[in-house]
Amino acid sequence: MQARYRVRQLMNAGNLSTLAGLAIAKVLGARLERGPDGVVLARGAGGRFPKASAFTLGNVVILRVDPTPELLRHESRHSTQWAWCVVLFLPLYLGAVLWSWVRTGDHWSRNVFEQRAGLADGGYRENPTRRERRRRPT
Repeated sequence: MQARYRVRQLMNAGNLSTLAGLAIAKVLGARLERGPDGVVLARGAGGRFPKASAFTLGNVVILRVDPTPELLRHESRHSTQWAWCVVLFLPLYLGAVLWSWVRTGDHWSRNVFEQRAGLADGGYRENPTRRERRRRPT
């Protein structure tokens, strides 16, 4: 494993986000396995919240679908964001979700964390802002 992924792994273990991810995976009934670049894949997660095919807590990628290489790249970038933002990731991410929702009506188009993780890799299509939609001729 590359040094940068080992550092990320240690940071996310230290900030307890990986531990939280393992706990959530267990609650959702997921099977754990080693994934690429030091992440843990939690496959077959149940539950209804959050409404996503995949989400990441620390170094744990919780999956409700079979992942594509692009989706794993996207979620791996979120793992790095957890390491960089430490315990502030969750409130910062939720703030970015709110900002995007106000601007576009979705949680990803103007969410800096989703943009930096790669919208297309995550299966997202960028939508225009509400103002841009109002300006378009019918």
